[in-house]
Amino acid sequence: MATAEPTFIRLANPVDLFEHIALENDWVLDRGGEDDVTISIPGEWADYHVSLNWRNDLETLHLACAFELKVRPARAPEIYRLLAQINEQMWLGHFDFWPAGSMLLYRNSLMLNGAEPTLSQCEAMTAAAVEACERYYQAFQFVVWAGKKAEDALVSAMFHTEGQA
Repeated sequence: MATAEPTFIRLANPVDLFEHIALENDWVLDRGGEDDVTISIPGEWADYHVSLNWRNDLETLHLACAFELKVRPARAPEIYRLLAQINEQMWLGHFDFWPAGSMLLYRNSLMLNGAEPTLSQCEAMTAAAVEACERYYQAFQFVVWAGKKAEDALVSAMFHTEGQA
């Protein structure tokens, strides 16, 4: 498979925009290299570890958002069922399970194909990752720790309470 050849000179490394977003929000960040940064974002249910990588040959930004939730091997089949049901509902990105590290994560990419990313695109990409993780975190918890079936966990997690008691 051939890779895209950049046809113009990029003004800045797109990862720099995510570093700017992290600094503006006082999030902890680690710039591992010129083309990657890891950001810790506190959420309601967990701290989310967002890794961003720039692939110049593909002109693509890749985002992976992981959170602490160890999946016991016995629960892995049900996690796969839950992932399939969740991913059917996703418009942006998708969830993955990496059994080697027992890690659940959300992934998304932004193909630039000769364009410069905007700050608002990068903010939206980050927000979409955290919102997806926050939205489905409880469903993952129900499967992993409560032993629920994927269907029941998804229904329980999607229940939203209106107002206050």
